[in-house]
Amino acid sequence: MKKKTKSALLWRRIWAAKYLYLMFLPVFLYYVFFRYAPMLGLSIAFKDYNAFLGFDKSPWVGFKYFKQFFHSIYLWRLVRNTLLINLYDLLFNFPAAIILALLLNEVQQKRFKKVTRTITYMPYFISSVVLASMVVQFLSPSSGLINNVIASLGGERQYFMTQPESFRTIYTLMNLWKNIGWNSIIFLAAISGINGELYEACTVDGGGYLRRMWHITLPGISGTVVVLLIMRLGHVMDAGYETILLLQNNANMETSDVIGTYVYRRGLKGGEYSYTTAVGMFQSVIGFAMVIFSNWLSRTYSENSLW
Repeated sequence: MKKKTKSALLWRRIWAAKYLYLMFLPVFLYYVFFRYAPMLGLSIAFKDYNAFLGFDKSPWVGFKYFKQFFHSIYLWRLVRNTLLINLYDLLFNFPAAIILALLLNEVQQKRFKKVTRTITYMPYFISSVVLASMVVQFLSPSSGLINNVIASLGGERQYFMTQPESFRTIYTLMNLWKNIGWNSIIFLAAISGINGELYEACTVDGGGYLRRMWHITLPGISGTVVVLLIMRLGHVMDAGYETILLLQNNANMETSDVIGTYVYRRGLKGGEYSYTTAVGMFQSVIGFAMVIFSNWLSRTYSENSLW
């Protein structure tokens, strides 16, 4: 009887919130079909996969492809480039979104604030193809805006896209321009949840903008910052390959080649599915380990963590 009562109570609660569950259904189905179901294919990392034989009948080879990747001459270059691009993003782009949210929070003119937010959000909706084309055009040595400015100041035109040492800076600045407004949304939402009486009390005590920002706003959003940072560390080995691939060429390959672009070349273009699945699994395991470690570190030394 108790089990029936609990089951009936559960279904009544679900029915009472049926519209919320209906809204959640597309998200649930997305993760089931596009995130969890594909994990069944990870077994080919340990097999010599043959499309005609299928998952089940392809022969097992153990850690053959993992060893092949670890002994690859490209291993250090791929890991180095992927980590450095993500490090640039953490050092510059992640704090930039926080700083923008803090500055927008201090703007008193509502119209100016809305216009500024709209302008900073807009680049996020530009497709990767269009964005990469814009970057290439701006940096063109013959007619690019940047080189025209350099030439007008008496400097020499530069071939930025063929300079390996310039690629990480270009890619970081491009992502900064595209994502800073969108990434600041969640920080603005966190700031809006701070009790306004704290700001009033600080103002009464003689606190200015900087003091309110340092002693009220930053501590108020510290939990959100830590959680997002932990989640971001989970992608420390995933630089994303779409935009990089569009900006990549033979001249800048030394610094632009990351794990994602390598997997694309060897997997989709070369048909080495087992090998690239092993590389992707290595990438995911490192990201998972980073999330576990950073969450433990945060939970040990602060009150904020994912779990």
